[in-house]
Amino acid sequence: MNTNIGLKESSRAKVLAVLDRLLADEYLLYTKTRSFHWNVTGLQFNDLHKFFEAQYELLDGFVDDTAERSRALGGRALGSMREFLKAARLRESSGRAPKAPAMLAELLRDHEAVIRSLRAGVDEAARLGDQGTADFLTGLMEEHEKAAWMLRAFLS
Repeated sequence: MNTNIGLKESSRAKVLAVLDRLLADEYLLYTKTRSFHWNVTGLQFNDLHKFFEAQYELLDGFVDDTAERSRALGGRALGSMREFLKAARLRESSGRAPKAPAMLAELLRDHEAVIRSLRAGVDEAARLGDQGTADFLTGLMEEHEKAAWMLRAFLS
């Protein structure tokens, strides 16, 4: 069935590409944060274990919301690790468990990368006339900015 929501097909396809890359990045960041939750050690174990859990639970919601936004626009949400790894701008950290400060620094870099991508995505969606996606991306950007602030606070 055709999606008739007031966006040109070419604009909708470009917005869906933005959402695909975002979904892939969110899923990789979720997976990395979950792994760090499982593998953190050291003096701050308890605090970081709980902190990482709160962050991956938040990211789980971002993953779901992003996939559903894509579906609402008539797209197909990515759903395999191969698709996520191909579309993501972030890189996974497989096969290693860095020390806690390195975990925090890596997650901070990833959140900041997502924030920069979201900022560009907001501009792209608005330019294409999709104010709904621009608003959605703005909300996610604010959440990632808060997560980055919390990571910076741990690192300070």
